Amino acid sequence: MGGFARRPRVQLALTILAAVLLFAALIFPNILARLTPMGFLRLPIEGAVILGLLVVLPPRARRVFAVVAGSVVGLLVIEKCLDMGFFEELNRPFDPVLDWVLFDDAFSFVVDSYGRFAALAAVAVMVLLVVAVLAVTCWSVLRVGALVARHRRRSAIAAGGAGVAWALTFTLGVSIWGAVPVAARSTATYAWDRAHQARAGLRDEAEFAQEVQRDAFKTVPPPQMLTGLEGKDVIFTFVESYGRSAVEGIALAPTVTPVLDRGTAQLAGAGFAARSGWLTSPTFGGGSWLAHATFESGLWINNEQRYRNLVATDRLTLTRAFRNASYRTVSVMPGATRAWPEGNFYGYDTVWDSRNLGYQGPKFSWSPMPDQYTLKQLNTIEYKKPGRGPLMVEMPLVSSHTPWAPIPDYLPDWEQVGDGSIYRKMVDEGKKPSALWAEPREVRAEYGKSIVYSLTALINWVKLYGDDNLVMVFLGDHQPSPIAAGAGASHDVPITVLAKDPKVLDRITSWGWTEGLRPRPDAPVWPMSDFRDKFFTAFGKQTPAP
Repeated sequence: MGGFARRPRVQLALTILAAVLLFAALIFPNILARLTPMGFLRLPIEGAVILGLLVVLPPRARRVFAVVAGSVVGLLVIEKCLDMGFFEELNRPFDPVLDWVLFDDAFSFVVDSYGRFAALAAVAVMVLLVVAVLAVTCWSVLRVGALVARHRRRSAIAAGGAGVAWALTFTLGVSIWGAVPVAARSTATYAWDRAHQARAGLRDEAEFAQEVQRDAFKTVPPPQMLTGLEGKDVIFTFVESYGRSAVEGIALAPTVTPVLDRGTAQLAGAGFAARSGWLTSPTFGGGSWLAHATFESGLWINNEQRYRNLVATDRLTLTRAFRNASYRTVSVMPGATRAWPEGNFYGYDTVWDSRNLGYQGPKFSWSPMPDQYTLKQLNTIEYKKPGRGPLMVEMPLVSSHTPWAPIPDYLPDWEQVGDGSIYRKMVDEGKKPSALWAEPREVRAEYGKSIVYSLTALINWVKLYGDDNLVMVFLGDHQPSPIAAGAGASHDVPITVLAKDPKVLDRITSWGWTEGLRPRPDAPVWPMSDFRDKFFTAFGKQTPAP
């Protein structure tokens, strides 16, 4: 076998393979749609530079350079693969500084969809692939370097020729298809962009520290805040992945909008009126906590660095403002499975989560409990308690969380919900995540069904249990991943304010929102970070000077 590997033709084939692999690594795209044969018909300037340096460096320095260059190229290929995944799921590239925390969520998603063994196997495969990519790129540069050492003059001519060819095609703007030029500098540009992104993150940290302190409402006395809500119970409800695509998307609107329109009529019959608009979320496809922090703080929290820096401050949040106004402030978080120290930053008196909500039924993939159970339990733990004072609740509903299988059935008789045991049969007979994701064309429809379930449960809870003092604000945290939202979807999510007391909605007339639960396409669109200040202004006695 060793003799076979040393044959001249085998050695030549290995050298050609190394050159092809290095070329492919330098041209490798970071968007899945660009991973086509035509996308590799390009000239990478980095190839000419690497070849030229291999020519001029002495033997020992050449080998060191080959290992370093191969490692850098391999790491960039790995990061481009991560970009592909992030574009497909979150509609943005991977952030090499801030996004490592999201791998915990990705692992949980695989566990919920395919089981723990499959998740551990996937981790093992990814580790092996990372090692393999780095080994292959290093070997490729070393192999090409050995060829250069044997043929320095010819290699110098080849490097010069490649550089001239690249310069000519770049100057002339030559392209084979579309607007993609033959002259490629994608790897160098990509590396520069990532370095610039890291520097920008460090600069943003300093700027954000100043931004947190700029708060027009920081010095407004509590008695002048939220006076327009005196005697009301205010519930802020996030509906997981409830995005604009669910309301307006061609594939989803026929399923979702009838629920909103019927809900408007049903709530009107129960004495409730509503106004709806749009907010632009700081995140897409995931990262709900970033949307919650943005909504609560009035600051644009679009990455983990900003989030961690925010929760270490004393920024006035919606929750804290209600607590300062003598409300009991409560977080109901059915999706939380462990301690949540950030609750102290927001200003909650009590946090209810999956560990103390009394649920005795099965998980629905990621979701520890169905939304209808959470809403029914809200009555028991807080809303219907006799003799209580004014209440403010923030409650994320999670049944519409990916992977959108299985989906609970809505139970018209809320007494059937019980302790959740009734849901065991639904999980046993429901669609399995692994089966759903094996047929990607079905994912969007199942996402739509999950939104219908969550909205149906929420609307009926308001209709059945909401009293004269209820003010409900419900909204999406972000759009679903592109497989459900569709290509080119915005970051917009619907938001609705509903109440029985007409004086509540009179205070937001200037917002120009649509009557009912379904916002018009031309309804105002605000950054989610604008909501806190607009809410304080609408329901406070005094508007601070800008």
